[in-house]
Amino acid sequence: MMDWFQKNRWLGTFLIVLAGAILLSLIFLFMTRSSYEEAFARFNEAAIERNRLERLDPFPNDANYKEMKVHIENYRTSLDKFKSDLMTHVLPMPPQLAPNEFQTRLRQAITTASDKARLNKVRLPENFFLGFDQFTAALPDTAAAPLLGQELSQIQLLANLLIEARVDSVAEFKRTPLASEGGAQPIPAAAPGKKPAGPAATGRKELERAVVDLKFSAVPSVARKVINQIAGANEQFYIIRTLYVRNEKDKGPTREQTGEGAPAAAQPAAPAAKPPGALNFIVGNEHIEVAAQIEIVRFTY
Repeated sequence: MMDWFQKNRWLGTFLIVLAGAILLSLIFLFMTRSSYEEAFARFNEAAIERNRLERLDPFPNDANYKEMKVHIENYRTSLDKFKSDLMTHVLPMPPQLAPNEFQTRLRQAITTASDKARLNKVRLPENFFLGFDQFTAALPDTAAAPLLGQELSQIQLLANLLIEARVDSVAEFKRTPLASEGGAQPIPAAAPGKKPAGPAATGRKELERAVVDLKFSAVPSVARKVINQIAGANEQFYIIRTLYVRNEKDKGPTREQTGEGAPAAAQPAAPAAKPPGALNFIVGNEHIEVAAQIEIVRFTY
């Protein structure tokens, strides 16, 4: 054997290397097969467990179920407290109010508002009926009278905020009729390229809104006071949906009016000149016109 190997050294070396390679290949193949069998067994176990879980009806264990019930109860308590807090910011509805009683309250509210406006030197529009024009001569429906009584209190509070702030004048005070009184509700126009909104859901509404459009003129400080009082009223929850402000002076003062850059010949004579130290305010003395749409929120839960 040794003689043959010495005579055929290259062939003998090749055969030895080939035998070693075949042996290593067999070892690697055996190891790979073992790994494959283990992985396949784990896959089968996972597939069986997955199928078992899919067929189960999931339900929390007792500890988790008790904890969930505690969370639900706490949430219910917090929600009820929040609802109670919100109801304190809405004027209450009269439990029983006859149509003639509502009309009497309306006339008293109109008289009170007119007297208060006269005392505070606030100009009201002619035939100022707080937006309830149709009910000055006609009685409302019996079913709608309590809701109208609540809205009367809410609108009367809104009118008092304007009058007590001493605005210059109230040019418009218009109320949108409620659905329960048979008034036509405004339908929002569909935006170009969009389909009109479908019918509203018939589920129970958590809140309802009454809309009042008003327009008044005042100095800027009074207008800011009115807006802040409406937005921060504690007795009733108001929402300022839209707000437009226009200055009564469309153009600024000329250079001659301000006294700057005017030629000497254009200066007023000495007797008509202002005393030394007098200030000529360029802005700040003008009045503004404010138009706003106010939503009066009523919670129905």
